[in-house]
Formats: sequence, structure tokens, C-alpha cells
Amino acid sequence: MNKPLVGAFLAALLLGAGVAPAAAAEPAGSTSEVSAEAAPQTKYTAPDTVPAAKAVTFAGTVALSNCSGSVVRSPDAAPTDPALVLSNGHCMESGFPGPGEVVVDQPSSRTFTLLNASGSGVGTLKASKIAYGTMTDTDLSLYELTSTYQQIEDSYGIQALELETAHPTAGTAITVASGYWKRTYSCDIDGFVHQLKEGRWTWKDSVRYTPECRTIGGTSGSPVIDDATGKVVAVNNTGNESGQECTDNNPCEVDENGEVTVREGINYAQQTYNMVPCIGAGSKIDLTREGCALPKP
Repeated sequence: MNKPLVGAFLAALLLGAGVAPAAAAEPAGSTSEVSAEAAPQTKYTAPDTVPAAKAVTFAGTVALSNCSGSVVRSPDAAPTDPALVLSNGHCMESGFPGPGEVVVDQPSSRTFTLLNASGSGVGTLKASKIAYGTMTDTDLSLYELTSTYQQIEDSYGIQALELETAHPTAGTAITVASGYWKRTYSCDIDGFVHQLKEGRWTWKDSVRYTPECRTIGGTSGSPVIDDATGKVVAVNNTGNESGQECTDNNPCEVDENGEVTVREGINYAQQTYNMVPCIGAGSKIDLTREGCALPKP
């Protein structure tokens, strides 16, 4: 995983000293050399003309005590619905859920710092519960807040980020927006991974970034935003740090034939379009809804 950090104290210490972890030494969006072994087998070639991208800001992102996240809504959400915060399953305060474990409607009083477009904290949001969380097949958590979408907009002038309803495509220009670090990473979707294995966990149909998105610890849970639409297509969660095979912090790719590929320095996210069918009336998580394929308890 792009490890959750030990807390705001560590961030304050690092930032106050004017330094960042070694992995963050190069600016977001920089390019780097990748060994032939680590390079993707098929590369996306950008077209000659690319539609003008919308500017992605921090508006709607949040900072957790150890991770990043965002206030999100389904296309059918009503202004009076309790708002939802999206992050990773491995960012939950209850710890990493084990393989096959699914958390539903677990009380929570966790707080989140809401950011505006420039990355400044403008207010504190509070959870009433973990509506859903798992690290099986995907790596996500959804917190239900005590505030509605309308209350957040009225108080802070910030709208929730909308969840995309369709599977993303390779070559899409994306931005990973970390509320924890107040930093963005820009790259493209390089492709999709049949199975991504890391330690005890296995994730399906994961998003693989092109090398420019060099996410670091604390970026876990960041929304992955389609630059053209401004919609959330995935949630950032992991990367291969040292070239090991299928170990913690070193996920490996497994294709349909069981062949294993290790891509050192490459980072990944979990798609979110498959969450939308599981969000029902009142923005409540309903795992029995038609089309909902999220793992169930």
C-alpha cells in the first residue's frame, strides 16, 4: 500500500523541516527512467491532438489523520443526503481488514479536514459511521458524514466530487489529488491489471498509472480524477516500492494465465465506477441493489 502515515505529527515534522520523503524528491508530473524489466509490456501512445483538460483542484478533497480522501456523491444523490467520504480500506481507524472481511455500518466519529481549491483547510467534517470498507477485490472505505451535501456547500461553498459510472479507458489523463500532502500527481492510465497481489490481499481490475504518478505514503485514499470530466474514476492505493514480488508495499501483477509481472516504481489505484450501483436512496450503501458487485459480509 501507499502506506498510511502515523499521523499529522509526522507530516508537521516533515513539512516543518522543509523536507519530504525521498520518494517525493522529484516534482509531481516529472518523468523518470524505468528499467526494461519494469516497463509496461504495452505502452499508450498519446494522440496528436488532445482535448483541453479541465483544471483539477483540491476542492472537495479531505485530509485524514493518516491518509487522503474526498467528499464524493453518486449522480443520483440528493442535496439533503448525508455526504460520503471516500478513502482506502487500509486507511480505516480500525486497522487493515483481513482478506474476506467486509465492514458495514460500523460507528465512527472520525474527523476530516475539508480543503478548498487552493488546498487550504476550510472546515472539519465528522463521520457518523463507516458505511462500507474492505480490502477484498478492492481497497476502499466510504464514511457517512453527519453533514449533508447541501450543508457542506452552504457552509464552505464546496461541492462533492461526482463518481464516474463507467469503466475508465487506457490513455485517460488523470490527476491524483492528495489532501494529506496538498499535492497533485499528473499522468495517464497506462492499463488495467487482472489481479494485483500484495501480501495477503488480492485486488481485481486495478488501474495502473504511467510512471509520472510517483505517489507516496499519505496519498493513500486520494481521488483519481479524470482531467477531462472532473469525475472520480478510482481511488489511489498502492505501488511497488523496491521491486519485490507480491510482498507488502510491493504488489505484483497476475494476468489471466497466472503469469506474474513486477513493475518496480509503478503505482496503482482501484476503480470506483463499480461502487455506484451499491449507493441507493438517501446515499445509503445497499449491497442488495441490482448491479452491486462489491464484496459482501
